[in-house]
Amino acid sequence: MLEQILCIDDDPITLMLCKKVIAKSSFSKEIITAPNGEEALHHFNTLKYNNKNKVSKKPELIFLDLNMPVMGGWEFLDHFTSKAYSEFNTAKVIVLSSTIDPHDLAKAKKYPIIIDFLSKPITKPMLEYLKKKMEL
Repeated sequence: MLEQILCIDDDPITLMLCKKVIAKSSFSKEIITAPNGEEALHHFNTLKYNNKNKVSKKPELIFLDLNMPVMGGWEFLDHFTSKAYSEFNTAKVIVLSSTIDPHDLAKAKKYPIIIDFLSKPITKPMLEYLKKKMEL
């Protein structure tokens, strides 16, 4: 079981579904959410600030939507994989998208941090597959 997961998606229903399915599957002890990439980066900036005083939990896995207002998934990844966020790059990313565009699949392969590209919505069998893949 993971300690903490971050779900980044602009759809509140998707976020609610993610939380419910993850909780029922005993996949993670804690699930945090962000409505877009900018809010997710803000979360990591807060962790950076807090880590100067004490050690805060870092998400071990990120479920990331690609198409979001304010800051989408690709822009988030460009920032998150930069040197500024290197202390958090141990987190793995699962792209969870409603589109399976071949261009997006090809682009995802350019980011070593992305371990899979799955279609929404998240399901219990999907989490079982990820448990095996991540050897949890």
